[in-house]
Amino acid sequence: HHIPMLGTVGGHLIFLNLGEQIRTDEENNQLGTFTSYMMAVTGSYSTLLSHKSSIGLNAKVSYQHLAEIGAGAEKGKGTSIDFGFDIGYLNKSFLSDRLTLGLVVSNIGPKVDFIDPAQGDPQPTNLTLGLNFKLIDTEFNKINIVYDLNKMLVAAYPDMDWDGDYSVGGYDEDGNFTPEGEYNEAGQLEVAHKDPIYLAIFTSWVDDWLLGGDIDISSSAGAADREIGGYEWQDKNGDKIVDADEVSKTDEFEPGEVGWGKYNADGKLEVGSGKKRTMMNEIDKLIHNIGFEYWYSSYFAIRGGMIYDKTGKIFNPTFGVGLRFADYGFDFGYISGSPGHPLTNTMRFSLNWVF
Repeated sequence: HHIPMLGTVGGHLIFLNLGEQIRTDEENNQLGTFTSYMMAVTGSYSTLLSHKSSIGLNAKVSYQHLAEIGAGAEKGKGTSIDFGFDIGYLNKSFLSDRLTLGLVVSNIGPKVDFIDPAQGDPQPTNLTLGLNFKLIDTEFNKINIVYDLNKMLVAAYPDMDWDGDYSVGGYDEDGNFTPEGEYNEAGQLEVAHKDPIYLAIFTSWVDDWLLGGDIDISSSAGAADREIGGYEWQDKNGDKIVDADEVSKTDEFEPGEVGWGKYNADGKLEVGSGKKRTMMNEIDKLIHNIGFEYWYSSYFAIRGGMIYDKTGKIFNPTFGVGLRFADYGFDFGYISGSPGHPLTNTMRFSLNWVF
């Protein structure tokens, strides 16, 4: 709703139904069922910066209901109430009167936790760059070509040997030796962790490229192993596949000595893994959405497109329709894909009211 001399106010409600789940114990015995759902209530404000550009803000409160009780020894309910913000910029004449540019940073806020605050995770802060090109723009026929680029502003690190001493941790934050320490001698945190949002805005662009050292990759050996490497892999049959009889422990050498194995117990490279990361690791994490939108007058729309997420292995086609009548609107979106894919047959419905 536009308010003269002030700006435009609005809001929306999102509800996501995850359906009924089967509850099991540690031995996979069925203990009944439970339901999961999520919802968010948002208030919005925007104002013009010029005749062709504007800026907007969302403030939202979200509720996540994963389960009525915790799992195993966790006491409490698997629910969470959180708040966050989005901020966006829109330019309806970017380089050309036919091209619209949008920039949005969404989900800015504190960590999200269930039951145990110490296990909280950063909100999925996301940067979106959107472009809309008006291919045809007549009174009764409009065709838009649209493209969105998404970048998650979350910097996450696995167990990592930052200082190259062939072990993860081993010291406390002050550099004192302790077997259970999570830091190296220089005070760097080496166990798996995520950067806070004020750092992740910058480090998320290079966390899988320039930052970090050799990665401690979990193996099937069982207990946590703080050593980096220590095993050798010899591809005896030349099939480039790690077989159990081709991996051996290099007990006669100490970490850092010539001959110390570069692999873990499963034959996965650990020593030198930090040098193999390139800028392509960051590019591969970008999510692309491309599509088209056809409007007949201002009443009916048909949409189609594709989601391309290389890291998440999502390559799904999308379809949709839109209806507008007076001050009311309805939109429907459908995500297709191969059978068994988590997003296949996902449907999204939206109702709009201009007041």
